Amino acid sequence: MHRAFFTAPTLLGIFCLSSCAEPKTPDATKATPAAPDTAAAQDTARVSGRACDIKLPGIHFTKAVNGADTLTKTDAQGRMDFRVGAKKDFFCDPNDNKLSNNTAPILLARVDNTKPFTLVARVTPGLTAKGLYNAGVLYVYVNDRRWQKHCFEQDERGRHRIVSVRTLGTSDDNNHDVVTAPTAYLKISSDTRTVGSYYSLDNKTWQLVRLYKNDYPATLWAGVSAQCPIDTGTTSHFEDISLTQNSVADFRLGN
Repeated sequence: MHRAFFTAPTLLGIFCLSSCAEPKTPDATKATPAAPDTAAAQDTARVSGRACDIKLPGIHFTKAVNGADTLTKTDAQGRMDFRVGAKKDFFCDPNDNKLSNNTAPILLARVDNTKPFTLVARVTPGLTAKGLYNAGVLYVYVNDRRWQKHCFEQDERGRHRIVSVRTLGTSDDNNHDVVTAPTAYLKISSDTRTVGSYYSLDNKTWQLVRLYKNDYPATLWAGVSAQCPIDTGTTSHFEDISLTQNSVADFRLGN
């Protein structure tokens, strides 16, 4: 998600390849242009992806961005291997687009944003010796230039930390706590007014990462992704993925 000036674990079982049509071209959905860097302006961007049908016990993915459906394997317990190739990232560079890269594969599920929702997953990113910015990622997504991602990622010093990026035309980049465990729980939750992002090592005690006003449209998307901006490719692992229509009760504590 990143670049020179930004900083911000394997599964067993029999896996079956999820089947959907691979996306070839973006959807043509667009809205009336507006001035840059306003909420309306972000809706002028394309809504990428093609229909897919990947059902897990806690979530139903119906859109695949950048061929994500062809890169994932799931098992009966709802665990997912998510393979990503070289130089795959999702980032809108605020400095003349020199480092922009919207090639990372993403699986998305439709969300009724007029109701509360919570997306949560146990994430083991494919971290490698040369895997700068490798990450397992959760998303809330409107279109290619209006989204937020919540990552368990490797930084410039080889440390593994929680990172969040919010994009409104261009992306910011925020590095959070260093995590020494190979696996972390990530969560994004909204009560229709507020969006909160959290991480936990035990799925009980949650740490706040990011909080902002929910000014997204009535329908949006939530999902998972793997990224590998620098290295030659890797595989991240997801477990216990769920999308529910409720929210955390305490946006500071994440419970």
